[in-house]
Amino acid sequence: MSIIDNDPITLFGTWFDEAKSCEPVNADAMSVATVGSDGRPSVRMVLLKSFDARGFVFYTNLGSRKGTELAENKHTALCFYWKSTTKQVRIEGLAEPVSNAEADAYFESRPKLSRISAWASKQSQPLPGLFDLEKRVARFTAKFSIGRVPRPEFWSGFKVRPERIEFWSEQTFRLHDRELFVRDGETWTKSKLYP
Repeated sequence: MSIIDNDPITLFGTWFDEAKSCEPVNADAMSVATVGSDGRPSVRMVLLKSFDARGFVFYTNLGSRKGTELAENKHTALCFYWKSTTKQVRIEGLAEPVSNAEADAYFESRPKLSRISAWASKQSQPLPGLFDLEKRVARFTAKFSIGRVPRPEFWSGFKVRPERIEFWSEQTFRLHDRELFVRDGETWTKSKLYP
């Protein structure tokens, strides 16, 4: 199967729509790789919340490991793999904070319990015991029992502006189809890669 679309963002949208119709759960799950100041890589799964020509967006606690590592080093990599479609997309680029307005709008769209959870969790910090987390959830549930739950200052999002996007599609006899798009200013250069 040859990739004929010269716009990788449009192509990603096509593949993502296909995955959402086939993947049993979390077609929006992607791995996010970061590197700390010690040079050690770290990778974890998060959920893609939006994407467009400007980038791929996810949200997190800014005090989490990924949040602190992205504050130190903006270079990051994303990877989607959809088993149901046997396709993978790898993205490399620079992460930048979303605007406060974007973070506020997305936070308001979340269920109330998810917003309370954002306040209660000290993401990536040591947890002495489950009871400590339950106490924090109870505390913030009581605090925000009436009215809106505002977005905490320590919770926001990142937009990964892609510089490289690789599309991989499984083929018979391991003759997989790989095409790489590299950003040059506002245009993309496309090339084939050996499988």
